[in-house]
Amino acid sequence: MPTFVKFIFKKYVVGYYSTKIDFLYIIYLSYKLPVMIRTKIAGIGMYVPENVVTNNDLLKYMDTSDEWIQERTGIKERRYADRTGETTTTMGVEAAKIAIERAGLTNSDIDFIVFATICPDYYFPGCGVLLQRAMQMKDIGALDVRNQCSGFIYALSVADQFIKTGMYKNILLVASEKHSFGLDFSTRGRNISVIFGDGAGAVVLQPIEDTDNGILSTHLHSDGNNAEILAMYNPGTHANHWMNGQKLADFDDAGVGEMFMSHAMIDNAQNFPNMDGPAVFKVAVEKFPEVILEALNTNGYKTSDLRLLIPHQANLRISQFIQKKLRLSDEQVYNNIQQYGNTTAASIPIALCEAWEKGMIKDGDLVCLAAFGSGFTWASALLRW
Repeated sequence: MPTFVKFIFKKYVVGYYSTKIDFLYIIYLSYKLPVMIRTKIAGIGMYVPENVVTNNDLLKYMDTSDEWIQERTGIKERRYADRTGETTTTMGVEAAKIAIERAGLTNSDIDFIVFATICPDYYFPGCGVLLQRAMQMKDIGALDVRNQCSGFIYALSVADQFIKTGMYKNILLVASEKHSFGLDFSTRGRNISVIFGDGAGAVVLQPIEDTDNGILSTHLHSDGNNAEILAMYNPGTHANHWMNGQKLADFDDAGVGEMFMSHAMIDNAQNFPNMDGPAVFKVAVEKFPEVILEALNTNGYKTSDLRLLIPHQANLRISQFIQKKLRLSDEQVYNNIQQYGNTTAASIPIALCEAWEKGMIKDGDLVCLAAFGSGFTWASALLRW
């Protein structure tokens, strides 16, 4: 209750009429501040497959070396899912189980699912409903988000709006990737294949009232002018529309259909991811710092206030560039790409979970999440743990 209301209450209410009490109660209600709802991470979990694949293991498939890979990416090893026993969804389930348990909930308490991935089990339906089925949840809503490396933060922003408006109380957000199923394991594809790994992370999100903790803000951006610089063109419906005569897909000359996948696409290796590494690096080292500073400036903080920055694990060289540009100490930046490779949407929740498990994040700490990836899309989220 505001101080001036307390003064009026003491002066006029004690020993006076109930009508005065009613009148002053109305005054109090009119000056009472609205409740601020924020979104907190109530539980967090991660899962990585048991199968460790070192740089030297890749020598069986391509002309490369441990030194070549580490020099360009910082990666020493990555995890690959079991070829037939694990899927993007099943890995997400394992991470979700841990997050739900740590939140003190059961599967039946979850009232909405958001699933971020670029490696879905099926072209459709999405992984969200497959997870809902696998975890035997109620017939709740399930939303799939495809924003590549920025997927977790985009999904976090969407879930944050649902929580703050009061629509849902216990949202399960999962990010999971099984890249190993669709990479070009040859010398031709080594620039991409050595980078990616498999894994999953999950958080349970809940509302929290009248506090400075939780998600303070999220910031989302995109620029599709160079969408093809980092992309997997096929299968798709583009029919070579976007590239002004340049062929991204060879398909059969038919009156209808026969464009989704063809023998020619497979023969010409058009069904694998493509990346112009130097071009991606150039834009990433510009947009990463911008979106991190946007989050800090929006909330009145400086880089020195950060306890931890968790960047999407795209490339250790990118993270090191960002750290140097923002003048952050080694203790302020968390990287684990050395052990897991780039798990795109899953990389931030995996790193966040691992940092928390190591005791590097405690209550009250200011944490920034940031990502940049295909699209291009880039995003950040600032939260008080």
